[in-house]
Amino acid sequence: MSHLEKDSFGAKLGMWLFLFTEMLLFGGVFILYSVYLTRYPKEFGLGGHQLDLVYGATNTVVLLTSSLFAAMSVTAIKSGAKKLTLGLLSGTVGCAFIFLGIKYLEWSAKFHHGIYPNSPKLIAGPPGESIFFGLYYLTTGLHGIHVIVGAVLMTWTAVMVQKERLNANDNVTLENVTLYWHLVDLVWIFIFPLYYLIL
Repeated sequence: MSHLEKDSFGAKLGMWLFLFTEMLLFGGVFILYSVYLTRYPKEFGLGGHQLDLVYGATNTVVLLTSSLFAAMSVTAIKSGAKKLTLGLLSGTVGCAFIFLGIKYLEWSAKFHHGIYPNSPKLIAGPPGESIFFGLYYLTTGLHGIHVIVGAVLMTWTAVMVQKERLNANDNVTLENVTLYWHLVDLVWIFIFPLYYLIL
């Protein structure tokens, strides 16, 4: 039993260290954003006003809901409620697909209007606007990859719960995956105001 507890501690510590590196990654992107915002405030403002606030706000609600589902799944599995755990994990994955679908619509609309990296429209415009959208695609694309990874992990965790390899007595894997999902949510909480609200 003591060996199991030691492994659980190691798994949690490893996850926190991994999340720290992820925070450094996105922190670097946000610092880059801040530097260029200071240099091109007008162009960033014009770029921000071209983003769809409804899409951004909807995705914020979707991700917050998914985080709630993920947190509740941890509570559910600890109480031995297998079906509820599976339902909540399915809800989390469903929210991930909704988020990605909305992001796809948003990106598609921008591409349709000729707003994408190295597009003739952006090249012909002021450099600050091109940098804004370059950072927008970099940040949201990187975040989107994390959403996909999180959805895959959540699905894999649900399979483990279904097979009862994760249960009330052994659920550290689910806790770690949920921590990862909370990070994905937290990063979006920074992305949404930076790109959609403050400009």
